[in-house]
Amino acid sequence: MKLKARLYPIEADRLIVVLNEEDAKDLGVYVSGRVRISYKDRKATAIADTTASFVKDGEIGIFEDVRKLLDVSDGSNLEVSATKRPHSVEFIKKKVDGYTLNENEIRAIIRDIVDNNLSNIELSAFVTGGYIKGYTMDEIVALTQAMVETGQQIDFGDNIVDKHSIGGVAGNRTTMLVVPIIASTGLIIPKTSSRAITSPSGTADTMEVLAGVEFDIDELKEIVYKTDACIVWGGSVNLAPADDRIIRVEYPLSIDAEGHMLASVMAKKRSVGSDYIIIDIPVGRGSKIIGMDRANDVAHKFIELGRRLGVSVECLITDGSSPIGSGIGPALEARDVLLALDNKGPIDLIDKSLDLAGILLELSGKIVKGRGRGIAEHILKSGKAKEKMMEIIDAQGGDPNVKPEDIGICRKKMTITSEHKGRVRYIDNKLISMIARASGAPRTKSAGLYLHVKVGDSIDTNDPLFTIYSPTKSRLKEASNLADKLSPIRVGSIISNIIK
Repeated sequence: MKLKARLYPIEADRLIVVLNEEDAKDLGVYVSGRVRISYKDRKATAIADTTASFVKDGEIGIFEDVRKLLDVSDGSNLEVSATKRPHSVEFIKKKVDGYTLNENEIRAIIRDIVDNNLSNIELSAFVTGGYIKGYTMDEIVALTQAMVETGQQIDFGDNIVDKHSIGGVAGNRTTMLVVPIIASTGLIIPKTSSRAITSPSGTADTMEVLAGVEFDIDELKEIVYKTDACIVWGGSVNLAPADDRIIRVEYPLSIDAEGHMLASVMAKKRSVGSDYIIIDIPVGRGSKIIGMDRANDVAHKFIELGRRLGVSVECLITDGSSPIGSGIGPALEARDVLLALDNKGPIDLIDKSLDLAGILLELSGKIVKGRGRGIAEHILKSGKAKEKMMEIIDAQGGDPNVKPEDIGICRKKMTITSEHKGRVRYIDNKLISMIARASGAPRTKSAGLYLHVKVGDSIDTNDPLFTIYSPTKSRLKEASNLADKLSPIRVGSIISNIIK
């Protein structure tokens, strides 16, 4: 069937077209069915939506993703025909039914995810099936390998090191200390990081306060060859792109299949050729993992997955019961990092970063067992880590002379004080993050909150607990009202039970 293109400047992040209901009937295509589109020497398979009026009879609505692929103009005549759904949909149904998938079946699913051949319903079924039914280690290995194969891969040579945190802890910007410490020793650490999804800031958001984070493959290579390191947004270099599409489905469903998480982390590390990886697994109230049993189980799975992929992995189970550092939000966290590089930052941020860096130095064989932490501390105290970080910032287009006081913070602020005298018993990660996001972070990089207390501190009534920074009065009011409602910091004794 010949249909005339009508262009709509809408980014759908997948190949979608809109057909008039009458044309759809003639083609035998229903909502979320597929059509094959041909234009000159270009072809594409797209998911079809239908309408009675949005697109006229004899026309086809083309979104930006399809337009770019086919290089069509408004009014172009396209050849459109119905086509069958991908064979991988049968494999998705198989997983939903609880069966184990083989390597070829998993590869077919991942390839169709990357090629945008699956509808939102089909991709959601795959994500949900993996969450409910789980994955064997063989399936996780196959998932990881398929994710690597369907994305960009970079070869930086031998003895490449990397680190990852499974997240859930506010202010946990250890990457921005670990990377310069490690790179100072001559090891190569090409760190690709994420932006915030549900948190007030991801590592990429915080680094973006200091330098650019979006680079193509060639630019990333140039940065790493110049400095032995980088701290960039992984989404800009197309590493394991299937993972990014899976995450977009998991987020609104509030699910995170363990098998997908393991494959996601390791696929992105393998895509840059990592040989040695340290995994930070925070455990505690408000973090992603609550108990030690599950933390140990996840750690063993990471290590086993690494062994099967030919990668040396160590896991550090850390205290994730409260935020790390004082600043929560991109700019405030960037200040913490710069202060820490001057050996003046939050002690908990420095301590955890030195632990991670020390283990990674030992794992790589650069430093003998038992001396890694001490060497990492020497590198930080000597100023070598700061010097290296400024090289990285410069290579990524930032100001190598930046100082903590140069980082702007929202002027509108409100300090929340304690209603009680006593000891700080806990600071809830999840609740603190909710308040920081309500303030405007991470969209407004200068928004967030600053913690004045740590767990274990003794305080008096009316002592400051944290200060909220927001770009507008309305945002500030929203965040302060939420803080009053949630009470994220508990002061005084915790009564677990009252018996009458």
